[in-house]
Amino acid sequence: MAPKSRKRGSGGGILWDLLTFDRLISGPLIHLIYWSGLGVIVLGAFGAIGAAVGVVLSDDDIVGKLLALPVSIAGVLVCVALVLLWRSFCEFYVAIFRISEDLRAMRQAGETDLSRAAPTAPPPQRFNV
Repeated sequence: MAPKSRKRGSGGGILWDLLTFDRLISGPLIHLIYWSGLGVIVLGAFGAIGAAVGVVLSDDDIVGKLLALPVSIAGVLVCVALVLLWRSFCEFYVAIFRISEDLRAMRQAGETDLSRAAPTAPPPQRFNV
């Protein structure tokens, strides 16, 4: 859960939250980057399959036609590996930003605990002899 740093009625809205870094845009931005990267990887998979089909249709030699199947399977496997790698990178960044939000909430909770704590006695004075 995202920490609330100010009360709802204090005005300003989303623009003020963005300008003062009370609300981070990195979470939704990472989701957009994830989906765009996933789209690029899917285009790469379609390109690998299309290249293999193109080789099968245009090559008259049997060796070219026999090589098209392993090349297309390898291309799809590479794209699956890229999807998993891309997902792990994006989840890593989301986790880092959530840790940052949690640390911020813990710091605010600690500050409120310190402000509610009873005042402590002054430190003992040392006398030089």
